[in-house]
Amino acid sequence: MINHSNENTLLDDANSYDVNKQLMGTISSDFVKVADQLKDASYQIRKRGFSEYPVFVASRRDVPVGQLLIAVDDLGNIWNYKASFVDEFIQRELIGPESVDLWKENYKKPDEYCCLFVIHGDFTGFVYIPYPED
Repeated sequence: MINHSNENTLLDDANSYDVNKQLMGTISSDFVKVADQLKDASYQIRKRGFSEYPVFVASRRDVPVGQLLIAVDDLGNIWNYKASFVDEFIQRELIGPESVDLWKENYKKPDEYCCLFVIHGDFTGFVYIPYPED
């Protein structure tokens, strides 16, 4: 499911038609480089009780959401990755109050999938990518 922050509407599919194949390819190839660190950060966010819904902001420019976890080129990556969680998205009204329950209902298992909030050009939305199998 994807939340377009400027519309506060949820779409049914996690990786909907709005995410073009070229963008998904770019995200996926970069994600492989940082997946282990993001999976560990997701575990730590949940283990320490910050949130059951970790979200990682992926962008090529600096954005005012989340705390920087992996900067461009830290691991040969071309995206910045910031750690956050659903509460920040609610506080910043990136997820509207009427959409919170549906968002949580569609949130994928954080041990298996990484919830990325991707900001790139005209696209801003949630994308779920499975962590590589060990």
